[in-house]
Amino acid sequence: MPNLDIAGLKKRIDSLRGVKTLVVGDLAIDEMMYGVASRISREAPVLILKHTETKVILGGGANAIHNAATLSDEQCGAIGVYGDDYHAPILLDALKKANIDTRYMVQDKTRPTTTKTRISGSSTQSVTQQIVRIDREMNDPVSKETEEKVIAQIKKAIPNFDAVILSDYGIGMMTDGIIKATIDTAREHGIIVAVDAQSDMRRFKNATVLTPNQPDAEKAVGYRIVDDITLNKAGADLLAQTNADMILITRGSYGMMLFLKNGETHKIPAFNRTDVFDVTGAGDTVVATFTAALAAGARPEEAMILGNLAASIVIRHFGCATTSREELKEQIEEIEF
Repeated sequence: MPNLDIAGLKKRIDSLRGVKTLVVGDLAIDEMMYGVASRISREAPVLILKHTETKVILGGGANAIHNAATLSDEQCGAIGVYGDDYHAPILLDALKKANIDTRYMVQDKTRPTTTKTRISGSSTQSVTQQIVRIDREMNDPVSKETEEKVIAQIKKAIPNFDAVILSDYGIGMMTDGIIKATIDTAREHGIIVAVDAQSDMRRFKNATVLTPNQPDAEKAVGYRIVDDITLNKAGADLLAQTNADMILITRGSYGMMLFLKNGETHKIPAFNRTDVFDVTGAGDTVVATFTAALAAGARPEEAMILGNLAASIVIRHFGCATTSREELKEQIEEIEF
């Protein structure tokens, strides 16, 4: 467990103010529709809800860049694919409202804008419950034409940012060509490139850091992590598979473990475990905070502490959530583990 230099960490938090992060990946919106149950339909044995509210939340890789944007006063950026449909302007508008530059986004009229619509209902004597979820997405890889457009935008955008996050949710954006172009261009310009992937991590070679959760790490190495011996072996194996500079394995209630190519390791417990409500999007928060901290000059172990702290804040809220520099500084005084 690294020493908690509270004063030093607060300075690191302040330094996040000027970091410009770019995300390249599967961007989505979570459309949350709410209603009050009024009666059973005559047409079918289903509830009729009187609509009360619709919320739009940035999801997928868009949640990662939303987290980065809330930590910085600079405009962050997004490169993703959207369709020619009802939800396309909703995604772009939500990104812009979050102070995210959308000029590098690519439209593909053959694909839907990735949207997950959750319909929830309640009555006067019950809590709100999700009734059904409707997914609009295409999992096939983007076309060669779209891939070429995305790569052109990647090469144009990366020199204008301090750090890049590759966010792979398996929705077709993350082709081998896009992965290679992003990592090669970032390396060429001396820019940190982080990977948050839910698929084969061996495709993401030569990145600065990969941030798998423990189940995804176990899939990648092919065995269970059951103790410190298997944990250390998994970290070493992932470093060898990916040739990354660092591997950060997030382990839920067990905290995090950081492995560096030079052989260093750093381990921290989970913070504020008693306040967990919803872990949705916590991985996005970790990769956004960790990456921004590295770009701001933090040591890897400091960046890990800040990523852990940020995650401990957002998991107290339902759905994808973000935190701020001010909230991080407040909560760092009250860390419990």
